Amino acid sequence: MSKIKPSKGSPYARILGVGGYRPTRVVPNEVILETIDSSDEWIRSRSGIETRHWASPEETVATMSVEASGKAIANAGIDARRIGAVIVSTVSHFSQTPAVATEIADRLGTDKAAAFDISAGCAGFGYGLTLAKGLIVEGSAEYVLVIGVERLSDLTDLEDRATAFLFGDGAGAVVVGPSTTPEIGPTVWGSEGDKADTIKQTVPWNRFRIGDVSELPLDREGNIKFPAITQEGQAVFRWAVFEMAKVAQQALDAAGISPDDLDVFIPHQANVRIIDSMVKTLKLPEHVTVARDIRTTGNTSAASIPLAMERLLATGEAKSGDTALVIGFGAGLVYAATVVTLP
Repeated sequence: MSKIKPSKGSPYARILGVGGYRPTRVVPNEVILETIDSSDEWIRSRSGIETRHWASPEETVATMSVEASGKAIANAGIDARRIGAVIVSTVSHFSQTPAVATEIADRLGTDKAAAFDISAGCAGFGYGLTLAKGLIVEGSAEYVLVIGVERLSDLTDLEDRATAFLFGDGAGAVVVGPSTTPEIGPTVWGSEGDKADTIKQTVPWNRFRIGDVSELPLDREGNIKFPAITQEGQAVFRWAVFEMAKVAQQALDAAGISPDDLDVFIPHQANVRIIDSMVKTLKLPEHVTVARDIRTTGNTSAASIPLAMERLLATGEAKSGDTALVIGFGAGLVYAATVVTLP
């Protein structure tokens, strides 16, 4: 017989509050066209993006996270000291250690909450939500703060015609807490590492060590380029369109609901054509509200789902208690989908 006492967590978990932060600078497509040979019409038709937000030097990964988290905590109606863990998903915090989550937890006034970062690209919010649910059900935390945050303008090659127009900055956060009823469904997640080269950083950080700058990419003036995110657009598009609709359906099946039971669909804001294709493949009814926040926010990777969720609730396009399917997918290639009740 085991000598270890069983865990005593909540039977279920739910999202209690959501908050978002978008940098003050709004960047239209015309700015992007200063460095690439393209057109506003081409960018809009290919991606759906009209504008995106880029952070100022003062709008750091930490400061944006604190702003979004403060709103989520207020909406959840709890004291920050009750948060037992802070999970931050990001690929654009440039200090390898310590985790930016520890700084955020301290600035929010938590009572020495566990804090750590995860790197799961555009699926990061789904990964963090799954971890938060597990911590609450297991009993390691009563409330968990999940943050998706990116400053992808720092990792954008403005001379790359395939990606220069895609990325934006921002932070989205949710508070996850205990529930007596199931309000976060089973997560369907995974990875396809054989496709890792389709979305990647151009060069690793260690190539910038003194004496190891051979074959580094150069800009038009011959200067060494800072690492950036690059992707094989068509390969990613085909994968997202054909494979992620299957994952989304699996998440619906795992939750025991049909498309008719859905109120809201919040996919990762990667590309409007991908979103529209998934809606068609899943045969979502007309009554289902579909997030298309990418038009004015761009692709904010781990932040895109909570930012889109926050906007739908703020505008009244979605309401508290609605049933929503969320799915994130991206670099890795990784993915995560689940059904949730909106806060």
